[in-house]
Amino acid sequence: MSGRSTTLRAAAEVTLGRQRAPQHDSGPHMVPYLRAANVKDGVLDLTDVKEMNFAPSEQQTFSLRPGDVLITEGSGSISAVGASAVWRGEIDGVVCFQNTLLRLRPRDERADGRFLEWWARSAFGSGVFASVASGANIYHISAERVRALPIELPPVEEQRRIADFLDAETARIDSLVNAEQRVLDRLAERRTAGVVAAVSGSEHIGRRASTLAWLESIPESWQEVRIGLMARMGSGHTPSRSHPEWWGDCTIPWITTGEVKQVRDDRLEDLHETREKISELGLANSAAELHPKGTVFLCRTASAGYSGVMGSDMATSQDFVTWTCGPRLNPYFLLWCLRAMRSDLLGRLAMGSTHKTIYVPDLQMLRIPVPSLVEQGETVDAIRRQNSRIDNLTDKVRRQVELLTERRQALITAAVNGQFDVSTASGRGIQNCSA
Repeated sequence: MSGRSTTLRAAAEVTLGRQRAPQHDSGPHMVPYLRAANVKDGVLDLTDVKEMNFAPSEQQTFSLRPGDVLITEGSGSISAVGASAVWRGEIDGVVCFQNTLLRLRPRDERADGRFLEWWARSAFGSGVFASVASGANIYHISAERVRALPIELPPVEEQRRIADFLDAETARIDSLVNAEQRVLDRLAERRTAGVVAAVSGSEHIGRRASTLAWLESIPESWQEVRIGLMARMGSGHTPSRSHPEWWGDCTIPWITTGEVKQVRDDRLEDLHETREKISELGLANSAAELHPKGTVFLCRTASAGYSGVMGSDMATSQDFVTWTCGPRLNPYFLLWCLRAMRSDLLGRLAMGSTHKTIYVPDLQMLRIPVPSLVEQGETVDAIRRQNSRIDNLTDKVRRQVELLTERRQALITAAVNGQFDVSTASGRGIQNCSA
């Protein structure tokens, strides 16, 4: 690529949007405006566009025109600072932007807007914007720092060729990623269906209709039993924080909603580590219980429906119910029954619009299919073998997605930095573009 090394100020005007003020919420000059929430990495989300009063003089300064590149100016996550998208005039009339965004307006004689968009996406993906961000809880990139960023600036016609090349090659990679994502979706569906089939004894020929809402049929020899008849149900509690002495010398693993992320993908059965612990004194002075190793727990609030098995003696917060199984019930068979019925639990029993809660009286009435103890163990083993095969395939496909994503970013960065000639290259033949 023939061009010159310069700074972004030579290629674009960099402008911070207008600060939002209460007095501008209404008035005679209401126009749509964009904010950071509307800008994703390479995509404008225009499903929620607000309006604000911009005086005619402000509209001249802060309006958008096709080819303008918008960059998020701040975020609570440093890795999210600098996401960008190009404005193509998707909304008719005057549209402005506010100060959570920076606008890159290409200097017509020096820069093409689509090239600047790809440059911005390269700067975002490779961490350039993050490297010049400042702040603690909220990170910001100033217009002045963005203006000073280096850029390889070829002639405008070559910029357009680079943009055309990246449009085509990234679309091809995105198509491959989408295809791999569909494979992941099918594998997840197969995994879930396999668990349901296993705990319903699908291999048995002699069957009868099930009275359980989440199963159509079960083997004739199986029973449908309320869990409480085969396992002792328990719960948890939080020792009062107003007693600091109850929170000293904490040694008892304590399951809270923070642990749900460990079991959310249903791969982990036994939970061994908790973020928090409580003390013997806190346990003695609260309604919390110490449950034995092997107890099954189910989250009933916030992240409702997720379950696991205690890998050691543990207590829980009030967000959980527990079942300590008796001699007729394998805890891991119960675990996979709970996971198989999750969608039913959430769809039929969970209450609330924002935060779903499954109430204890409903959980007390839960029933599951129950084969013999030997067959329960065989069912658990079958589920583990099936899941292991699917999880191995899933990991391989996810790795392919990661490699495609890395290659996409490397291709963008190499192209906008002039590391190859796009007029003679194809993304198919470029290996390790960032090297």
